Amino acid sequence: MSGNTTMKTLMIALAGALVGALATGLLLRSGPSQPTAAADSESKPLYWVAPMDPNYRRDGPGKSPMGMDLVPVYAGDASDAGAGTVAIAPEVVNNLGVRTAAVQRRTWRSEIQTVGYVRYDEDRLVHIHPRVSGWVERLYVKAAGDPVAQGQPLYELYSPELVNAQEELLIAHKRNNSTLIDAATARLRALQMSAEFIEALLRRGRAVQTVTFHAVQGGVVDQLAIREGFYVEPGTTMMSIGQLDEVWVEAEVFERQAAALRAGLPVTMRLDYLPGRTWQGEVDYVYPNLDPELRTVRARLRFANPDGLLRPNMFAQVSIHGEADGEVLVVPREALIRTGRQDRVVLAQGDGRFKSVAVRPGRVGESSVEILEGLAEGDEVVTSAQFLIDSESSKTSDFKRLQAPDGMDHSAMDHSTMDHGDMDHSAMDHGNMDHGTMNHSGMDHPDPAPGSTDHAAMGHGSQGGEVARD
Repeated sequence: MSGNTTMKTLMIALAGALVGALATGLLLRSGPSQPTAAADSESKPLYWVAPMDPNYRRDGPGKSPMGMDLVPVYAGDASDAGAGTVAIAPEVVNNLGVRTAAVQRRTWRSEIQTVGYVRYDEDRLVHIHPRVSGWVERLYVKAAGDPVAQGQPLYELYSPELVNAQEELLIAHKRNNSTLIDAATARLRALQMSAEFIEALLRRGRAVQTVTFHAVQGGVVDQLAIREGFYVEPGTTMMSIGQLDEVWVEAEVFERQAAALRAGLPVTMRLDYLPGRTWQGEVDYVYPNLDPELRTVRARLRFANPDGLLRPNMFAQVSIHGEADGEVLVVPREALIRTGRQDRVVLAQGDGRFKSVAVRPGRVGESSVEILEGLAEGDEVVTSAQFLIDSESSKTSDFKRLQAPDGMDHSAMDHSTMDHGDMDHSAMDHGNMDHGTMNHSGMDHPDPAPGSTDHAAMGHGSQGGEVARD
């Protein structure tokens, strides 16, 4: 009997061990499968979206209407990252060519980039007008742009008035009347006759029919408005002569940049027809008026032109270098997104997370923008492909930087109007509450109806008191 009992006990023990081992194996086999399934579900994209159009979605990979590869969107991309945060896989960041730059604090120096046109130096531009009426008998310069030297003949003029003025001087000289001689000489000088011409007239003793006029300065002919045989009279602009050893450049500066503009600032100029060469000049004058249509301020720049390569009406690209003005926060110019209603940048938060944040820009330079509000030194902003990221982030973003919340002061909060009537107190455990400091002297406790109070559900066990029963 004892042997059978022992055998049965052994069989039962073996059966129990076998069942335990089988259960353990099932548990070990089924345990890891749950995280794997969860990981598979998390790694599977929810949908695929076009980089340039977030409304274009597909169930699988493919091409957008613009021919770009669709981008996968995963379930955990930004679920716990805050409003407007976009999570992008590293390979997608690489494919989009996302580049970032740090927000820097540095000395600001205004750089005004604009264009202008080469002009004659009007301080040394002369206009040729006749003092008498007459006809152009001969023209020595044939076209605008012809170079002339000081004293070179320009044109011959026949004028009855000039002939009469010569005759008056000759008659006065024959009469030896000093008063008439002085008056006749003064008249010829007023008609632009030189002292050499008057001396030659007195030596010759007779008037000439045509008079040759000479250039009063060297330069090039501009605006040639006459030809041989033309009739001219006082007030007619026959031609202009400008000098090119110094030139002006008239530049237009936008109204928002005009505050940094003043006379004396250094200027660098480049021309398309001579790439690689630069000219150094300065701001000569800032005009006081604003163009009402273009909303620009005109500035006059002065450049030396000893080799004559700068010619009137040439198109120029100029950089006006402003003065240093303290240290400010700056970001690359391409990082700023202007929408018309808001200015913002895409902030790189690390680990493939990006968010659009609103900023208040200040002055705009050649390659950087001053930031007055919205960023801190050391922040990373996106400088390439930011429009793709912003199109997705801006749909849900609050446009605020992620900041640690400040300590909140509740002392000034008014709790007197708070209504707790709809609060569910059924799950609250009052067993550990200390009622020793509660003052019930001012409370109204109406007599409850007998049997209306259920003491069974009240957890007073830990209060150290004893319930009295009648």
